[in-house]
Amino acid sequence: MICKTHDNLDLYYEIQGNLQASETLVFLNGLTQSTLSWYFVQQHFKDKYKIVLLDFIFQGQSSKEGEWRNFDQHAKDVKAVLDKENIKDPVVIGLSYGSAVAQHFAVLFPRSLKKLILVATFGHSTPYFEAFGLSWARALETGGYNLMLDVMLPNVLSESYFNNPIIPIDIMKEARKGLNDNTGALMKLMTATKERKDYRPALKSITASTLIIHGEKDLLIPLHMANEVHLNITGSKIIVIKNAGHTLNLEAVQEVCDHIKTFLS
Repeated sequence: MICKTHDNLDLYYEIQGNLQASETLVFLNGLTQSTLSWYFVQQHFKDKYKIVLLDFIFQGQSSKEGEWRNFDQHAKDVKAVLDKENIKDPVVIGLSYGSAVAQHFAVLFPRSLKKLILVATFGHSTPYFEAFGLSWARALETGGYNLMLDVMLPNVLSESYFNNPIIPIDIMKEARKGLNDNTGALMKLMTATKERKDYRPALKSITASTLIIHGEKDLLIPLHMANEVHLNITGSKIIVIKNAGHTLNLEAVQEVCDHIKTFLS
């Protein structure tokens, strides 16, 4: 389905799960992910919850045109989908890039969500974090998404995943070919992170009950960065998944879903 944004771009979204359910879960993608990235996670919730999946502008099946968007603008796009579908008080779940969008959604629309779940999250940048962004951008400029993916994967997947992958690395690479071949669109997505100011002060205004889930072996976003989010959201709870890296919707599906279910109940 398509939702028109305020600037008349096409934002792709899906409604899945139990369409008659009284509660809705909204899943927000990581940087180079799409709605397909939540396949293993949504299997744990599809019988009980209505599920909203969407591709941010510049992702997946959404428009690739227009100027770069900041996280406030992405959050407003999410709100447009919810308004179109008349969905009230969903649980908003964001991973990495999507967790930043989820934070901004919770700040901008505090009365429009029931609970907030932030997976592999960050509220500020560091020189170390910025170095990853620079290496990804250089790889994208030099060899397109295929080279960027080669550079990214050891940063976002743990050694444990490489040793025992739910999706073999070569199959993952093959499946992602063509999904992110628009290098300009990826650069626009990455600009939002590059230009984002320290968001920790704004996090203090979040009133939604918040769960943070983070991988112990996350190289891209070290645990101390997620702890900063935890410290700045009053009453939030943080759970650390042992031996897991950054991409927790692939690396630790059962554990992540079990923690989410406990939090929702």
